[in-house]
Amino acid sequence: MYTHERHVITHGKPLSQTGKALIMIHGRGASAESILSLADYLPVADFSLFAPQATNHSWYPYSFMAPTEQNQPALDSALEQIHDLVKSMAGEGISSQNIYLLGFSQGACLTAEYAARNAQPFGGLFLFTGGLIGPQLNTSHYKGDFKNTPVLITTGDPDPHVPVSRVEETVKTLEAHGAVVTKKIYRGRPHTILQEELELAKEILTRTQESE
Repeated sequence: MYTHERHVITHGKPLSQTGKALIMIHGRGASAESILSLADYLPVADFSLFAPQATNHSWYPYSFMAPTEQNQPALDSALEQIHDLVKSMAGEGISSQNIYLLGFSQGACLTAEYAARNAQPFGGLFLFTGGLIGPQLNTSHYKGDFKNTPVLITTGDPDPHVPVSRVEETVKTLEAHGAVVTKKIYRGRPHTILQEELELAKEILTRTQESE
């Protein structure tokens, strides 16, 4: 079993100039560069982009619904990577409202889990085909208040990796901690990100920028 080496790829202007961060978490078998390419489709020219790279291209070895201990220590190490990034941004004087998180597939599961364990008013969460981690949800892990953080969560029905039932449970949990969730389930959609999903993310990003 493995833990993750610290390796974060950054893109765009430095945080000291933008004051806004988008943390992008790649899926299993993918790379930081591949998730960063999504930025071409989103209105994030004024953001500093951060994409951690998973050791072995996988944040944890088994399914996100496998017994949690089977995914250790990789899972805790992955959650720590995001936590350290957010903490370092706070250390630079960036408020949580100016930190946005995005993930696809395994990266969306990790993003959801990190955010639910550390609920606070983020700028926005974009969970492309993912859900909270574990065979059953351990709600004692989830703490804090999102204070109306906008969340987009999407999946296909059926999806080969993420059951719709877990997406529904995730929505309930995030809403219970104060998130405002937009959920979209696409019948027969392959395991990918559709243009329509990016349009929904774009709407949230534009809206949150306008309300600043």
